[in-house]
Amino acid sequence: MPPTLDPKAVSAMWFLWLGVALLVLKLAGVSVFADLSWWWVSAPFVLALIWFELFEKRLGLDKKKAFDELERAKQERIKRALERDKRGRR
Repeated sequence: MPPTLDPKAVSAMWFLWLGVALLVLKLAGVSVFADLSWWWVSAPFVLALIWFELFEKRLGLDKKKAFDELERAKQERIKRALERDKRGRR
């Protein structure tokens, strides 16, 4: 089973994608973005850092993700064990 993305983590990732897009546009010298201040280019990276280091930890979202992954692995082990037992009884 492939890992699923947490919608809250994906929403915070928009900061990083925006920062990368602004960085590429500024370095490529694309019209308005070439004259954009480096403060504006670095702001999304700072916001992402603040989100991942402060808010996510204080809200317990990092621990919730780890717990969900452990729970998912546990359910998969139970499912495999039940399937193995069903095959063994035939």
